[in-house]
Amino acid sequence: MKRKRIWKNTAAGLSASMLAGMLLLTPSALPAHAADAKTGVLPVASNEASLTTTKKDAAAVTKEFRIVTLGDSITVGYEPKMTTLPYGYVERLQEQGLLHGRTQVDNFGIAGLKTSGLKTFTDAIKEGKTLTSEAIQPNLPDPRAGQIGANTTAIRESIAQANLVAMTIGGNDVSELLGTANTMSDQELQEKVKELLSMYTTNVTAIINNIHEINPSARIVIADQYQPMPAVAGKELYAKLMQASQGFTQTIDGIAAQFTAQGADVKVAHVAKDFVGGEGTMTHMIKNRDFHPNQLGYAAIAEEFAKTIWGDYTKLTAPDAGQPMNIIVSGKTLSTPYKPVIRNGKNFVAIQDIVNAVGAKTVWDNKTSTATITYGDRTVAVKIGANAVKVNGASVAVDTPAFLNKVGKEAKTYVPVAMVAEGLGFDVQYIAKLKTVFVNP
Repeated sequence: MKRKRIWKNTAAGLSASMLAGMLLLTPSALPAHAADAKTGVLPVASNEASLTTTKKDAAAVTKEFRIVTLGDSITVGYEPKMTTLPYGYVERLQEQGLLHGRTQVDNFGIAGLKTSGLKTFTDAIKEGKTLTSEAIQPNLPDPRAGQIGANTTAIRESIAQANLVAMTIGGNDVSELLGTANTMSDQELQEKVKELLSMYTTNVTAIINNIHEINPSARIVIADQYQPMPAVAGKELYAKLMQASQGFTQTIDGIAAQFTAQGADVKVAHVAKDFVGGEGTMTHMIKNRDFHPNQLGYAAIAEEFAKTIWGDYTKLTAPDAGQPMNIIVSGKTLSTPYKPVIRNGKNFVAIQDIVNAVGAKTVWDNKTSTATITYGDRTVAVKIGANAVKVNGASVAVDTPAFLNKVGKEAKTYVPVAMVAEGLGFDVQYIAKLKTVFVNP
């Protein structure tokens, strides 16, 4: 079942400083998970929590992991000179979630945001007040900021239902150091960093308090601040900036520890260490003098978040050109000699492969050329060449009918994977960047 969208922006008309196009999804009713008391790792699709009844079938119970992301342009997934939709750490985080079970991500990142702006924004979310772009933070470069600020009620609901709130914030607070640190004496730099850390501590503490007040059960994971200037800029400058970055890591670690001591579930994704020695290859500093991560950098950030949340990270890649798409069912890649095919833009798989993968049963009626698939109390009847399938007895139109596909000497019945899986009550998400379909019960 497709979710209703709150809004969608395209790349047209956006400022040169960021690329929009983020999809913000309407929250659905779902209670929060509790973290595993022994490992500190959040479960996904647990049988003990986060159960909600779908509209498709009152008897069917589905489970979904809900993630809300807040923060700056790194949360947005910005890169300089972008011409496509963002593919940053948030998109990768969703993919990692889908390996564990149903996952929904609501991204409310705002490019250019500082800790003071996120504090103002979360104050308004908590209080249910709408904000203009200027009210969130003066001169924000993100053209969507006002639209996001006008939807604080929906964002509050999304946070209230989340299992996890992930954040990147603080880079815009300290970016001025990149251009001024080399002109300061050691004492001046120490005083400046002390001032920034004090402001950072005050704002981040207030932000976490706001989120925790809205949803006391959600885990909050916040990234520390990586240092983007490569050593080739000068050893002395590099050493100064690394010292400042380490100060921010120590500070956020201290903030998280204080919240943990008070019983709140707050963790730090330690991304800064991954950039040490790789600043020139993981950011756009050398080519564009821009501190934002490139794709290598975003992948590293996603890995740290995933390990903090689930305790593991799986590297995912798209199939080679000319190869069929990947199909991942319940976290496992569908491996079969009967390769998936695409017809009229729809993904088709051999019916027996998808049936085996999801643990369903199928009965073939040779007289009517119909396969009836059963999973729990749901059935999907697929007839070769028919322009509709029957889901629990109701006819549902399909653009491209099931067909017989010859594989070697065998003729296999191929069916639309999305229609069959959704008809059986499964969640189906296609990630175009990976050319991968994720199917989860």
